[in-house]
Amino acid sequence: MSDPLTLVLGNRTYSSWSLRGWLLMKLAGHPFEEEMIWLDDPGYKEKMQAATLGFGTVPTLRIGERAIGDSMAIAEYAAEISAPGQIWPVDAQDRAEARMLAAKMHAGFQSLRAQCPMNLSNVFDGYEPNPDVLADLSALEGLLCPVLERTGGPFLYGEAFGAADAFYAPVAARIRTFRLPVNDSLSNYVNAVLAHPLVWEWTQAAAQEPGVARERTDRLAHGWFEQGTRYAD
Repeated sequence: MSDPLTLVLGNRTYSSWSLRGWLLMKLAGHPFEEEMIWLDDPGYKEKMQAATLGFGTVPTLRIGERAIGDSMAIAEYAAEISAPGQIWPVDAQDRAEARMLAAKMHAGFQSLRAQCPMNLSNVFDGYEPNPDVLADLSALEGLLCPVLERTGGPFLYGEAFGAADAFYAPVAARIRTFRLPVNDSLSNYVNAVLAHPLVWEWTQAAAQEPGVARERTDRLAHGWFEQGTRYAD
């Protein structure tokens, strides 16, 4: 593999899709450069368009003169350059199921994602999820808990953290940030994901980003940011 790899990312503190792409490429084990786009800086859209060769989204993986501007496609590329089982499970049925779980995350849980955006700088103990968020949490339990029960955890396909876990890592962060009510099985999974060395590395790097505790202008500015405390275990 001769073409250089560059992963274009948004702020670690807030960009959930960037976390997914970064985890996938870290799991692949090949060196890559990182290019950060600060998503709340003036002119970030123009910078992102240029950095992503026109895709305008993060994460985008640049491979030489080409670009992959979709997380599922990045997962498949990561699998192509990795040993079997390093990204997706080795077993064919597990592999198909894991891809289904990732696709569900890619397209679903809209209320959870909209109402509880990823924020690694604060926790919100007093947050009360609305019925749509609670419905998404129930659906999440129904989707993941049977897999965890069958495989024994701590990750979705046993002892190895894989692509499916990478797709759900930002959800684990949301559950902790907003203190969302989930059953014991999913709570244990959240703890395992957030304790994984790669997720911990990302979280610690997020804590070093400048200005993460400044006044916000996004969805968290409507009362919750001021009431939050620092994101912690």
